[in-house]
Amino acid sequence: MAGRKVVEVYLDLLSQPCRALQIFLRCTAIPHKVNRVALRKGEQKTPEYTKLNPMQRVPVMVDNGFVLTESDAILKYLATKYNAPDHWYPREPQRRAKVDEYTAWHHTNTRPHAAKVFILEVLMPRMTGQPTEAIRVQNALADLSGTLDRLEDMFLKRQPFLCGDDISLADLLAICEIMQPLGGGRDILHDRPKLLRWKSRVQSALKDSFDEAHAVLYSLRDKSKSKL
Repeated sequence: MAGRKVVEVYLDLLSQPCRALQIFLRCTAIPHKVNRVALRKGEQKTPEYTKLNPMQRVPVMVDNGFVLTESDAILKYLATKYNAPDHWYPREPQRRAKVDEYTAWHHTNTRPHAAKVFILEVLMPRMTGQPTEAIRVQNALADLSGTLDRLEDMFLKRQPFLCGDDISLADLLAICEIMQPLGGGRDILHDRPKLLRWKSRVQSALKDSFDEAHAVLYSLRDKSKSKL
């Protein structure tokens, strides 16, 4: 192991998948180095970064010269290669398939629907100087509500975590997306006790790494509240 390079990751913690990746690395104690990429400053468009990821997005992982550019693939690769505790990405085929089932669903449901609320309530008003039309926000919230229903009824059911009795990559990806609307001061779980209990279990499992990764989002929330 002498001379081996640590895993390098390129992150902007305003990005939901970047937060998930940082939390996972902290929880598993995989040796790593974090390189910050400020999307708001366009740092993802530099020639050096574009060589790593032509899509100019975050996160990016470099492991001894091996590059990955999609969060789902990065998390599963790290869990597998570095023998993370089995609950993150189980080796038993059926338990692993349940995590894969959620993560496949996640990218067309939890991720876009929670992100859209944040985009409409935070990013677009900052870019245009005008609040987004109320009907667009209402429609986005309706789509997100349907996703939250499925999280409760299809995945969580009566078990403590989305894929079983212990936290997995599914919970990690989901919680980071569900937190995103908080940047605009909106708590989308305030009237959903079942998901609130799940969130509490997830936070407890992740310990300090959860709040560390979400500090930038909390700051954004506090700024939005001060404008009210």
